[in-house]
Amino acid sequence: MKTVSSLPHEIAEEEHVWIPLSDGTRLAARIWRPTESDSEPVPAILEFIPYRKRDLTALRDSINHPYLAGHGYACARVDLRGSGDSEGVLVDEYLEQELQDGMEVLEWLASQPWCTGRTGMMGISWGGFNALQIAARRPPSLGAIAALSYTDDRYADDVHYMGGCLLGDNLSWAATMFAYTSCPPDPELVGDRWRKMWRERLEGSGHWLEAWLEHQRRDDYWRHGSVCEDFSSVQCPVLGVSGWADGYSNAVFRTLEGLEVPRKGLIGPWSHKYPHLGKPGPAIGFLQSLVRWWDRWLKDVDNGVMNGPMLCAWMQESVPPSTAYEERPGRWVGEPSWPSPHVRRIPYPLGLYQIGKEGQELSSRPLSVESPLSVGQYAGKWCSYNAPPDLPYDQREEDGGSLVFDSDPLIERCEILGGAVADLSIEVDRPVAMVAARLSDVDEDGRATRVTYGLLNLTHRNGNAEPEPLVPGQRYQVRVQLNGVAQAFPPGHRIRLALSTSYWPLAWPPPEPVQLTVYPEQSCFELPIRPVREPDDLPTPLFHDPEGAEPLASTHLSAGEQKWQISKDLADYSSALEVVKDLGVVRFDDIGLDVERRAEETYSWSGDDFDSVRGDVEWTMGFSRGDWSAGTVTRTTLTSTRTQFHLHAELDAYEGGQRVYSDNWDRWIPRDHV
Repeated sequence: MKTVSSLPHEIAEEEHVWIPLSDGTRLAARIWRPTESDSEPVPAILEFIPYRKRDLTALRDSINHPYLAGHGYACARVDLRGSGDSEGVLVDEYLEQELQDGMEVLEWLASQPWCTGRTGMMGISWGGFNALQIAARRPPSLGAIAALSYTDDRYADDVHYMGGCLLGDNLSWAATMFAYTSCPPDPELVGDRWRKMWRERLEGSGHWLEAWLEHQRRDDYWRHGSVCEDFSSVQCPVLGVSGWADGYSNAVFRTLEGLEVPRKGLIGPWSHKYPHLGKPGPAIGFLQSLVRWWDRWLKDVDNGVMNGPMLCAWMQESVPPSTAYEERPGRWVGEPSWPSPHVRRIPYPLGLYQIGKEGQELSSRPLSVESPLSVGQYAGKWCSYNAPPDLPYDQREEDGGSLVFDSDPLIERCEILGGAVADLSIEVDRPVAMVAARLSDVDEDGRATRVTYGLLNLTHRNGNAEPEPLVPGQRYQVRVQLNGVAQAFPPGHRIRLALSTSYWPLAWPPPEPVQLTVYPEQSCFELPIRPVREPDDLPTPLFHDPEGAEPLASTHLSAGEQKWQISKDLADYSSALEVVKDLGVVRFDDIGLDVERRAEETYSWSGDDFDSVRGDVEWTMGFSRGDWSAGTVTRTTLTSTRTQFHLHAELDAYEGGQRVYSDNWDRWIPRDHV
């Protein structure tokens, strides 16, 4: 990424500003704005997230917000209530209190003498979520939003559940927020109150996994904040952005289809990153595009930003399987609307596909599988954070415990854009079961690169609100929705559909082993076929090269560590996936603050004992400056029986090396058709 040191407007930074709320709570903000805004007001842009503006997101913020400010905007990075240096306690995500706070922050920004009274919201992940949710409240000043890596459906398409299946990332993310919400504010900003504020967080934030496990079906808890419940509530323009390696690409398709306001969609090859920092590459000049977006909707500049296709997507070329990529080869394609008139959904009957040996054609013979718990160990993360190696690896070992359906070798190039669907005629031998469907690109040497996948808890076959147990031996017709993707398959390759009854640890297994029987003659999978060349294919290069403001100075005092290690003991058949994400110790030079972050995750099981599955996550967070230091160690363990989940968690807080607080959680939560 190119660093830009000269911007159209000179900017001033206010490193710490208190924003008062109506209940007396104050939120901590960092504001960048043009110096001339004192006499010539500008629109304001809000990013509203819980990830600590002074340290954890400070580097990224220093690239993004000064750049936008230098192009004529006041940019506010505000810590949510109970996070960073803001007052209060954060007890869950996207609660009514958070959305009301966001509305008040927008009102405060719009009323400042340096603001024109017009505002926008932007953000990735949490900030994309609440930007869309607050837009649905129609705050008077809000002129447009830019939401990245977001969802419109908090149950069906977030870190918690997928197709009614409990995601392993539900545990991982809960453990992350358990660590983050227990961090202290910075005494340099909040003064002697820091201990009292910290204590309130330690005692009040709780462990969010408990609430997330208490809502295993789509109820009012998840409907709150799910904009898909009423797309018409959003009345401002929306820019929706994600990446194919991200966990949130589906929402871009749905919001383009469901909204009626001016809207644009952009999906690149990236993981959970801003596109100008995007990996896998190519990264793009997203901040330049963002300036044009804000110029159009907050300054009324007629700059043609809405010209061209509604959706721009990176059509990925075939690549060998790998757990990390520097770049994904491909090209940009454009669609005038979504659903696109160019994309045709074509069913391919499984009865015409092959399985096993070359030339063994299927007819009406039913096929059965009971997958081992090891299927899924090469699945990678539900959402890649570009913390290599977190992408799926060669699927051949996974396919060994699955039903596999291969096409004939392709005679000509095939491209898909959108979400494939597996339409299956099935029966099972247990009342609770799941199916994982994986679509892979199989090259001439047999290597299988996973292109996309989908999960379905079969008790949710008729909807996520009222699960229904299965009757063993009864035939059902079910549809498994796979994640949307843009992918090219070259001549000579095969397209593979693989079906399994477990996908651990990406998804928590069902209560007991399940045998799945598939009737190929009554089953098919639908592919969203896009003609290889369309008039709306886009010129190259479509975007400027990535650039941003100069990042703040930081020093790595100790190196980090990234590890994904799979182990199996053939003596007792115990297996484990161990993940380490250690960011080392980083000093923020401008404030003299040292920050330590380390996460260790272990997902273990023994043979085919479904009662043995276990997830353990330990986080270490540390902050120090001079002779002051504070930090936490948090531990979260999730296990299950056939009827219950068991959550055990520990929190220890330290000041100056001495433990000053400790708490434990021990909860049993009934399984609800999961």
